Amino acid sequence: MSTTLWNKEDDRMFRRALNCAVVPAIAALTVIGGISPAQADEIPKAPGHRLVSHYEGAPATAAPLPGQAPPQHPFLAPNGRSGMHSDAAGSATSPWSGPLGKNPQVTSEKIAALGGECATATFDAGGRLVTVCGTFSGFKVKLLEPRTLATLAEYQLPQRSSTVEAITSLDFAKIFKDTSGGAYFYLDNQDRAVLADSRQHVLRLAHSQNPDGSWKFTVENDWDLTGQVPHDCVSWTNLWPSGTCDPVTSVMPDWNGRIWWVTRQGRVGTVDPGTGTIRSIRLEGEEIQNSFSVAEDGVSIVTDHALYSFRATADGTPEAQWRQTYDRGTGTKPGSVNQGSGTTPDLFGNGYVAITDNADDRMNVLVYKRGTDVPADQRLVCKVPVFGSGASTTDNSLITWGNSIVVENNYGYENPTSLLLGKSVTGGVSRIDVRADGSGCDTVWQSAIRSPSVVPKLSTGNGLLYFYEKEPNVWGIDAWYLTAVDFRTGERRWRQLTGTGPLYDNNWAPITLGPDGTAYVGVFNGIVAVRDGG
Repeated sequence: MSTTLWNKEDDRMFRRALNCAVVPAIAALTVIGGISPAQADEIPKAPGHRLVSHYEGAPATAAPLPGQAPPQHPFLAPNGRSGMHSDAAGSATSPWSGPLGKNPQVTSEKIAALGGECATATFDAGGRLVTVCGTFSGFKVKLLEPRTLATLAEYQLPQRSSTVEAITSLDFAKIFKDTSGGAYFYLDNQDRAVLADSRQHVLRLAHSQNPDGSWKFTVENDWDLTGQVPHDCVSWTNLWPSGTCDPVTSVMPDWNGRIWWVTRQGRVGTVDPGTGTIRSIRLEGEEIQNSFSVAEDGVSIVTDHALYSFRATADGTPEAQWRQTYDRGTGTKPGSVNQGSGTTPDLFGNGYVAITDNADDRMNVLVYKRGTDVPADQRLVCKVPVFGSGASTTDNSLITWGNSIVVENNYGYENPTSLLLGKSVTGGVSRIDVRADGSGCDTVWQSAIRSPSVVPKLSTGNGLLYFYEKEPNVWGIDAWYLTAVDFRTGERRWRQLTGTGPLYDNNWAPITLGPDGTAYVGVFNGIVAVRDGG
């Protein structure tokens, strides 16, 4: 086993410290039902931030990438603004330039006393951030001012079952492997946040400005899925449920405006926003822990067993157009949420869809043809092994642009305890291109960048890839960097220190490139912004 991994003795020591220091504070927050919104406050840095490099490399010159952007979904906010993976295709690209590394300025916003990570970040027409931040008292939908990161409005979501279970069992891994409760949401074409909360309700939230200049969220629609989704879930008033709880993982609209939803236990469903009609099916024995992608030709969903393309029948019932199994391996790797692909499907190029598998020795990038008329034995375009033997997995979306795919290695990352005291992961990033004639794929470059768990992004406006990097440190300093890599060559161009310590661990949250050129990173204690200085 790699020496970079958190060992069992480290885990026992951390749990003892956690029990003594953190759990009483969590309990206090639970009793009082959460904390009041605080004034803007920087995320504290751990000791050692003066002992590490703050900036390395040199500013880049913008070199926009040629190519066709993914189709604009008619029911989503503009590409780059609408969700964790940037657009309906899941490309993880932004059409504008991110920071070039010119005298970078770093600001942060501490969201809560404990936790507070802001995962998915979207942008309304005015450039304000609409995000969901996770705290121990429940998720909060927040409207943030893009420069100061000050909270303009917030809407409290119910606490997730995994949080209650973690507190009562002192097993905080339950939180870090739970992708439900609103983390995957989208901003629609009217700047409304659409999400599924922990009560198995789909909500559509609008935000507006009051006459006095303040802001508020309003629930425009509330669709109850509990008629079709088991909902006997752990809560403070139901600590020992006797039934089943099936959390809703993600929501996305199709090209006709139906809202699709998936659950951890393999349910796939739709909501007709006009009539409120709800339809669903279940993929028996399969689990869905990732988001999904949508094109005019269907809805692409990956389970821990197979990749699917779905369409809706006339009454809205999901119907599989095709199903493709993949190598799911023999167990869950350190750095994976479950035994299966960790990627949201990427729809790109000339009718392709890409995911990764969970093969035991080396994970593979898989590219398939999407057409419904493609014979099953001709669907696979390529299968490319990536990273080292016995040390490869990813639980994040791929990046796709043109015929290119970028994949990062998350092997060894479990949660913020994994990298304490200067530890890091095996790391690695690769770019793979599908050949122009569709006859296969080739590896273009490989990089040793260690990006433990971030959802990376590509700025097609300047040609830079953005990662959240952490290298091993012999002094035990946990230094986190926003790192820019040349898409064409794989060369690191520059990196900027964002902070030190576990509060700056991004814990599976994405990098999001704002329309003003700022790079935002959700971190364990809130959100960080990096932008070019004067």
